[in-house]
Order: sequence, then C-alpha cells, then structure tokens
Amino acid sequence: MIIRYSGLKEIKGSLIAVGGVGGVFFDEVVDIYLDGGAVRHGRVIQIEGDYAIIQVFEGVKFISLENTEICFKGHPMQMALSREILGRVFSGSGKPIDGLGEIRSEVDEFLDKNSRYVSRDVNGLPINPISRIYPKDYICTGISSIDALITLIRGQKLPIFSGAGMRHNDLAIQIAKQARVSNSGENNFAIVFAAMGVKNDVASYFREEFEYSGALGRVVMFLNLSSDPVTERILTPRFALTAAEYLAFDLDYHVLVIMTDMTSYAEAVREFSSSKGEIPGRKGFPGYLYSDLASLYERAGMLKGKKGSVTQIPILTMPGDDITHPIPDLTGYITEGQIVLSRLLEGKGFYPSVSILPSLSRLMKDGIGKGFTHQDHPVLADQLFASYSRVLDTRALSSVVGEDDLSSIDKIYLKFGSVFERYFINQGFHENRSMKETLDLGWRILSLLPRNELSRIKPEILSKHYIEDKNLISFVDDPQEMI
Repeated sequence: MIIRYSGLKEIKGSLIAVGGVGGVFFDEVVDIYLDGGAVRHGRVIQIEGDYAIIQVFEGVKFISLENTEICFKGHPMQMALSREILGRVFSGSGKPIDGLGEIRSEVDEFLDKNSRYVSRDVNGLPINPISRIYPKDYICTGISSIDALITLIRGQKLPIFSGAGMRHNDLAIQIAKQARVSNSGENNFAIVFAAMGVKNDVASYFREEFEYSGALGRVVMFLNLSSDPVTERILTPRFALTAAEYLAFDLDYHVLVIMTDMTSYAEAVREFSSSKGEIPGRKGFPGYLYSDLASLYERAGMLKGKKGSVTQIPILTMPGDDITHPIPDLTGYITEGQIVLSRLLEGKGFYPSVSILPSLSRLMKDGIGKGFTHQDHPVLADQLFASYSRVLDTRALSSVVGEDDLSSIDKIYLKFGSVFERYFINQGFHENRSMKETLDLGWRILSLLPRNELSRIKPEILSKHYIEDKNLISFVDDPQEMI
C-alpha cells in the first residue's frame, strides 16, 4: 500500500527522518517530492517507534523540512528482468544508461503465477546450504597462471587481491572476454560486470573493450561512477547479483559475476554506518562488515534442480598492499581462496602479475584432472608450485651469499624461475590460451629442470610428458642459455 506523509523531522548527512509513520517496513522504497516538483528516491534503513530513517540516494541538497512530501511505495528495491538485459548497460541503481530504453519484463513463469512481470527484490538471500550442489566443473579463463595453478570452478567465489594502481582492471576485462565453461556452448554463458566508484575514463574503457571485442552481447554491465552518490555504491552489487540469479536460475545460464572494486563498496558501507552514528570497529568499519560481505558472496553457487550457476570474481584493492586489512581479511574468510597480484612482478613488466604462492583455489582439486581438464593436471600443478617455491628460497639465499656461491642445481632453479615468470605467468592482454596449451607449456618449462628433481610426479606420467631433448624447448634463440 502506498502511503504519503508531508514534512520531515530531521536531515543528517544522506539521511532524513520522518515522524508519525505507520505500516512501513525495512528496505521499503521511498519517493521524495521536493518543493518545485523534483523527485528523489530512497529506502527505509531504520525504524524506531513511529520514526522512519530514510537513506536518500541522490543526496539531501535542497531538501526542506517543511515542503517535502514522502511517498512510501509499499515494496522493497526491485529490478525488472528479462532476457533483454544481456548486452545492456545500467547505472549502479539499475537504470539503463545506454540509451536503449527501459527493460520490458517477461512473464514470470517460475515463482509468482499471479504476476505478469518478473520483478525481483535486489536484496536477495544467500543460497541455503541444503539447496547447494558442490561445484565440480571448471571455468577456463584463457590465462595460464589461473587455469593451471588457481583453477576457477563453476559456482565458486574466488576474489582477486590487488593494489592501488595495478592492472586489475585489465585482468577483469580479459577474464570477462575470454572466460568460458568447459563442455558448454557459448549460448548459455553470460557475464555480469559491476564496477563501483570508478572514474569516467575507466567506465568508458570497460564499455569500449566489451564493444570492440564483440563480447558485449553476453554481458550485463552495472556502472557506478565516482561522481555518483556513495549510497548508490551499496546497491550496485545487489542489482548485479539479482540479474545474475535471474539468468542462472530462471534462464539456465552459467553466469560469471565480476565485481570491482569491493574496497569502494566497503568504504561506502563505512561512510553509511558513520552517518547513522553506529559504533565503528576495526579501522572505522562497522562490526557487521563480515555479515554484509557474506550476504553478497554467498549468493554464488549452484542449486539443486537448476541447470545454471553463479560464479563470482570480486576484485578488491588492498589499502597499503596490506593483506591483513579488514576488507581482504574478511573476504578471505568467506570465499574459497584468492588470487593475489604481486607489485614486484608488475614492476618487472609482467602481466598478469599473479603471485603464485599466496594464491590458491580451495575447490580446484575437485574440478581438475581426469574427466575435467586432463589427467596430468593435478601433478603438474603440484610440481610447478613446489619448484617455484624452491626458486624463491634460492633467490633469498642468493641475496645473502651471492649467486656465484650457489650450487649448480640452485643456479638451474634460478634460470627455471626466470623462464617460468617470463613465459608462463607473463601473458599478452589479448592472448587467450586453451587449457591444452597451458598444460603443454607447463611441461615444457618443467623439463628445464633435471628429471630427478621432479619428485612429485609418478614415473609413468613423467615418462609420457618430460622432454629429454632440451633443443625441443624453444623459448629463446638458444635454449641452452636457460639451463
């Protein structure tokens, strides 16, 4: 039921208070009519007695205590949905900004038999653990360091931990353009891309890259600019996930949701919490930040009886490159692993600058190997991890005693590490490697090491893939230079 009230009791920050109200509920949508005819929008974020506290999305400038009319709409924030959202660009609050008009909703054949339109509450709910299916198939990103060593599994939530000024935006674009589900056609794979607090040039870059690559037709974009209201930033991932759930569980798409930058989202939550006068926790963030992030991340997964899936790659920039900061720290507790970007590798000119050892995918073991990628994938990944770990230990030793005093095998490991970073981790922005190309490349690089050093691989697998003739390993003009 729509209810109208006139006059406000208080204005503070982005919040307004209305007194004498009844029959309103938490998260209810509100229209705010200003003196002069302008209309703004908000939602109820707190109810105390007969007072309702309303969050105004467009800000409170020019809002008057006396001449303002409040209209409670009687429903929560909703998004109209149909298959037409594919290829469209929306604002952070779910409004089309591509000039193609409003979304024409389809008949809801799934949930509400009495409703003509599909219109969903954007707040959503985390997936019930009882209804979940354990993720077991992989998504190929075309990026060797991720596909071979930190494999993304369909239905997983795998964040990327980056730093300010690093090329995480390029990585997000490349994954969105190249990602595909194994054993699945392109027709049922979609990308939902949500950008929060980005500058105009970055938003234009995202749109142009999708358009030029021809991938926009399978992408739903939500863009919240740095000039947009901060409160809109809190809604952006909720609109994105609502669209993803509709595509996955109603239309049977496999959906990859990329959200960047979750640090901007968390800072908006902190600012919103401060405006409500709540007691701050670690570094000023509210104590409920963990549950707030979980309400977003736990909307990824697969459901029993549904063919589609929702996979998440949230991207966040670690303030001061501090992985113990509350945002990456809490994210790590909720998600199933992380991809960590290295400023040291990026300083060397390598892209993507994936730091292998602190990165992991906890669901990787159940989505690779025989029947998924290739039988030799698990042992290859284990050996690459172990060998590269030895490389970093050797580099640390070399910095103390000097390279000349290293043993001959340590010097071989140093050469192996350089080749591994240059040819396996490093990859072109437009280079899309298949899983077979990635695994073959991994075996070629491992073959630079003496056979007796590859102790994690069974002899029968090693005999099949190990390259005895070093002249067959052609990375540079003279392969012997590297060994």
